[in-house]
Amino acid sequence: MALILHAPGNSKNVNKALIAAEYVGVEVKLAENFQRGVSNKTPEFLKMNPIGKVPVLETPEGPIFESNAIARYVAFNSFLLGSSKIEYGQIEQWIDFSSFEIDAHARGWLYPRLGFGAYIKPAEENSIAGLKRGFDALNKYLASHTFLVGDGVTLADIITTCILVMPFQYVPKSFTSEYPHVERYFWTLVNQPNFSKVIGEVKQAESIIPIASAKKPEAAKPKAEPKKEVKKEEAPKPAVQATEEEEAPKPKAKNPLDLLPPSKMVLDDWKRLYSNTKSNFREVAIKGFWDMFDPEGYSLWFCNYKYNEENNVSFVTMNKVGGFLQRMDLAHKYAFGKMLIIGNEPPYKVKGLWLFRGPEIPKFVMDECYDMELYEWTKVDLSDEAQKERVNQMIEDQEPFEGEALLDAKCFK
Repeated sequence: MALILHAPGNSKNVNKALIAAEYVGVEVKLAENFQRGVSNKTPEFLKMNPIGKVPVLETPEGPIFESNAIARYVAFNSFLLGSSKIEYGQIEQWIDFSSFEIDAHARGWLYPRLGFGAYIKPAEENSIAGLKRGFDALNKYLASHTFLVGDGVTLADIITTCILVMPFQYVPKSFTSEYPHVERYFWTLVNQPNFSKVIGEVKQAESIIPIASAKKPEAAKPKAEPKKEVKKEEAPKPAVQATEEEEAPKPKAKNPLDLLPPSKMVLDDWKRLYSNTKSNFREVAIKGFWDMFDPEGYSLWFCNYKYNEENNVSFVTMNKVGGFLQRMDLAHKYAFGKMLIIGNEPPYKVKGLWLFRGPEIPKFVMDECYDMELYEWTKVDLSDEAQKERVNQMIEDQEPFEGEALLDAKCFK
């Protein structure tokens, strides 16, 4: 049975769960004909959440309210919550950080200007200072990290990005440009397919919105004219819901890889084994990989960057590889990869190993990730023991690798 989310569509707190659902393949539907101020005041809704706030998730086991709790429920037992205790703790850390150090201050600054609450200048100044402090801390962290935890999208990234939408929609670039790593992080994630499908296009404000003094009478209308409030809430809803209904069938047929015969190899099991093996890597992880590997359901590929002679600056080369892995996020369900940056001195060599679902490199990856054409791809010959040993060395980041030191090793999982 599909999970039912009781809330208006396309809001920060609703999008957290919907994006998580896209990543893990859980079906979540918006409740039909939901009207804020009407549907959430009914006795049936108040049984699910006595406070009457949205969103509320209706599950077979019972209701859940509070948006972060709902997102955690949707992401339960998936890679979005990490692959170890420390990763789970760090994900929770960043969820709290974005909620209290960014969201609270962004709302304190922008809500009064949008007409939701009284405008008090000292309070606004305090909120702006708090938001700057939060952005500065996040910017420093993201200077050396692509994602908040690990090498791929987690629930921390989903919730943080949803929270960042409002500041970027209503605060101009003159403010955000002081935090270039936050800008890079936000625009990268918000344009990932699973994010953009839910959030839609985000456009940054050209200037800070004016104080909503002229909007206050309009904001008070719903109390005097509740029917107009219903119309306001209902108007965008058919479009949002139509999108949800049109998109709902797509997960079953949207990717040809989902139609392949079942494989004995469970990719998430391998990723978990890789992440959790801290010692005896050859005996545990490498042996486990070959025990799990299904040559009929998966294929292995070596890649070699075509323009290694251009890799003369170490951090630029590492960022180049990091960007490639970001753009490969569209293949998260179907791939595992290792990328090695090789050499003590420039030019640095970039080589990789990739495990893909299916006998060939998926066509949608070749079509949608432009980095693919920057590499030469060679299918691993599983009958060649030397090539299989090279696979082992790349999985475990063996150093030296092919006689040279490793500058860096990155994992896509």
